[in-house]
Amino acid sequence: MLSTVSKQLRNHPALIPLFIFIGGGATMSMMYLARLALRNPDVSWDRKNNPEPWNKLGPNDQYKFYAVNTNYDKLEKNRPDY
Repeated sequence: MLSTVSKQLRNHPALIPLFIFIGGGATMSMMYLARLALRNPDVSWDRKNNPEPWNKLGPNDQYKFYAVNTNYDKLEKNRPDY
């Protein structure tokens, strides 16, 4: 299959950007899904030792991918301890 793709790319060089952008988009989407699975406090992989990981987050922990106007260094805790 790889030889067929390389032959097509040699015959039709206009397809090269298509492969680059589709490959880059697939790579970025997989990286984002991996980040959500590993870094999101709503996901609990170890239920025995850490059943509720969202309770261990401090007010200064940034878990969002992109925060527009929020400075996490100056936030204070406004919730009770359980």
